[in-house]
Amino acid sequence: MTPPLFLFGTLRHAPLLAAVMGGQAHARPGGLAGYTVRTHKGYPVLVAQNGARAEGVLVQPDAAQLDRLDFFERLFGYDRQKLTDAQGQEVWVYRPDTAPATGAEPWDLADWAARLGDAATLASTEVMELRATHSLENLTVRYPMLLSHACARLRGQAEASPETLRRTARPDDVVPVSTAHPYAYFFGVQSDDLRIRRFDGSLSPVVRRAAFVMSDAVTLLPYDPRRDCVLLVEQFRYGLYLRRAANCWSLEGIAGRIDPGETPVQAALREAREEAGLTLTEDALHLIGKAYPSPGCVTECLFQYIAICALPENDGAVNGLETEAEDIRRHIIPFARLMELAQSGEVQNGPLLTSIYWLALNRDRLRAGYSSALVL
Repeated sequence: MTPPLFLFGTLRHAPLLAAVMGGQAHARPGGLAGYTVRTHKGYPVLVAQNGARAEGVLVQPDAAQLDRLDFFERLFGYDRQKLTDAQGQEVWVYRPDTAPATGAEPWDLADWAARLGDAATLASTEVMELRATHSLENLTVRYPMLLSHACARLRGQAEASPETLRRTARPDDVVPVSTAHPYAYFFGVQSDDLRIRRFDGSLSPVVRRAAFVMSDAVTLLPYDPRRDCVLLVEQFRYGLYLRRAANCWSLEGIAGRIDPGETPVQAALREAREEAGLTLTEDALHLIGKAYPSPGCVTECLFQYIAICALPENDGAVNGLETEAEDIRRHIIPFARLMELAQSGEVQNGPLLTSIYWLALNRDRLRAGYSSALVL
């Protein structure tokens, strides 16, 4: 008889396993003697350890299900290997080429499921659909962004949605007919044929719409009320280059994508450290609002913040992550100079313009209530 497949990591989460296998799977509890489960690059791996026992589930997939499982695990660099544990039990397992030392952090299924279980199930459902039309290589790059987009979808469903002027939305207001994914790499493009509820109550004829599928992001404009100055960042922007703009270096607020399992506030604080070398507290952040920069064709929602903090002198420091080839220069300038840049057109970044004019409206209030204790 073919040895069973021992699942010790994220696939122990029943909804995710069903999404990957293409339906509910019969899984029975099991263990692997002489092994423990550790964290490696954010993912669970088996590590040999005398006297330990890795907990998991055992499944006996058919050929089609095994093909799906193999594909899914290859997205993360895991291959199926036969293994015999300390008690002579023979099983198949998924393992990466390299494993961490035994001192690596233990991996916790409950913690992972609470943070990412629902999002991973959504993202994995989509990636298993995309495998019919896109390569493993492309989807290996695409999956992290699918996971970020899944988090954004869950965030959007949970958010308050005031309807005091706009129409009250109903579940049957949009009727999907067909969906296509013509492009899937780091970003993705989705095209839908659908019918949309019109203001007279009828459904439209079938129309086709396409959008650039992205994750949510944050922007942050640091402001020092005592000195009445702000921090901007400057960097090369590929979109400007493609438009053949005369100058492809853009003045912006701090900005970045919200990582899977991360809150918008956590993302804003992280980006402040990475892009500008600032360490801020949550209390320093003031939410300007949530906004879709181009809702007709981009899924991205921006969470925009002002950060009240004590800023350093203008040193032109360059920051950014080498792993992302970032080359980001910071500028610390007086508020009056900021308004000059906005009015002259040198600031061409839409979210920054929104933040500038919000700051102009609220500047007196922020200066009156300032406390340097808000900054570490």
